[in-house]
Amino acid sequence: MSSNGPDRRAVLGGAAATAAGIALAGCGGSDGGGKKPVARRKGEKITLTFWSWVPGIEKPVALWNRTHPDVRIALEKVSAVNGAQYAKMHAAVKAGNPPDLAQIEYPVVPSFLLDDALLDLGPYGAARVRRRFEGWQWQQSVFGGGVFAIPQASGPMGLYLRRDLFDRWDVETPETWDDYERAAKAVRKKGAWIETFAPANGNRFAGYAWQAGARWFRTRDDTWAVHIDDEPTRRVADYWESLVRQKLIKTIPDRQNAWYKDIQTGTMASWLGASWGDALLVGNAPDTAGKWRVAPLPQWKKGGHASANWGGSTTSVFKATAYPQDAMDFAVWLNTDPASMKLLIAGGYGWPSATRGWTGADLEGQRAFFGGQNYSEVFAAAGRAVDTSWQWGPAVDTLYQRLGDAFTAALDDRTSFRSVLTTVQRQTLADLKDKGLKVENG
Repeated sequence: MSSNGPDRRAVLGGAAATAAGIALAGCGGSDGGGKKPVARRKGEKITLTFWSWVPGIEKPVALWNRTHPDVRIALEKVSAVNGAQYAKMHAAVKAGNPPDLAQIEYPVVPSFLLDDALLDLGPYGAARVRRRFEGWQWQQSVFGGGVFAIPQASGPMGLYLRRDLFDRWDVETPETWDDYERAAKAVRKKGAWIETFAPANGNRFAGYAWQAGARWFRTRDDTWAVHIDDEPTRRVADYWESLVRQKLIKTIPDRQNAWYKDIQTGTMASWLGASWGDALLVGNAPDTAGKWRVAPLPQWKKGGHASANWGGSTTSVFKATAYPQDAMDFAVWLNTDPASMKLLIAGGYGWPSATRGWTGADLEGQRAFFGGQNYSEVFAAAGRAVDTSWQWGPAVDTLYQRLGDAFTAALDDRTSFRSVLTTVQRQTLADLKDKGLKVENG
């Protein structure tokens, strides 16, 4: 066991009656590469390593380094393509040399707890800062009474669309998913595409399921109930399979070279994205400035207001750090200091988890790109409409890989998208059993 705190058996053992309603039980456990934690002496200069992929993260780190000369943050940018950042982090934990801190998305925090890799921040003052953050996002990293990350941002979803093209082609902004299919047909008749179904993007598919009312993970006593193939998710899978089979949408990866070219040229007329997507569009399609707008997600029921979250990250402290208090202090500062948040917002890191220190105007730095629209209002409403009872389970990074592999195979073999859900349901149950967890079909 590491001297940094209890091992994962104690942290994750057995209980659904935790603050987050989570039942995580494992056996064994690494020591997380632990070093003996020490308190920094007054005037002592140290360096903490920090891995992140947030656009523009260099600027707040540089600000910290200028204003906190005794505690230098050494930033390493890591690739977020197809989960590469997490593979690297897990490998570093296994090798006993993880960074002091890292950006880890909410769904993936439990995977690192299974590695016994994250520090419980409770002993370092987490309770004193809890009320600075949105309650449901804070709870995403609370397990067994421990606090294992500081919230950074969420990603309420919306529909980015080329207003000029929709108007030119007389295509109405879709309010429902039925409307969206009609819009896809109209856009296709003009030689363009409304979207792509990116098979490897399990994160976005989870957002679609979330909005539809799915519940992939629940807890019953000390057991995980898994239901990847529940009825709302089947409805989502059937819908997107229908669009694919009708050849109304592409099936290329999103946020890669071919997709960026389609966005730049108008070949792709819209994108179902998250709040952090504004900076992505601005940075990769500058010649389309003024032509984009943001609309709410299409709804399954006319007049509905259901939304979902795509992404959302924490700043996590690894159990291996020798300076836990300093690492915790940086994580809190990064995500609550007004000057830091302004820089993060400008870089496009998402919707702030902090409840104060920013305004809606701060989130509209790209307003001209969106034709003067107060587009933050769309995402603010989406954030309020997110079902905060959604619960992530363990090994979600593996689940995303499973979904990507299965959807890719289904497209190649022309098998049904429902078969993807059946396959991934079976694989997820097996994956969690292999980790020593109690699981059952949901």
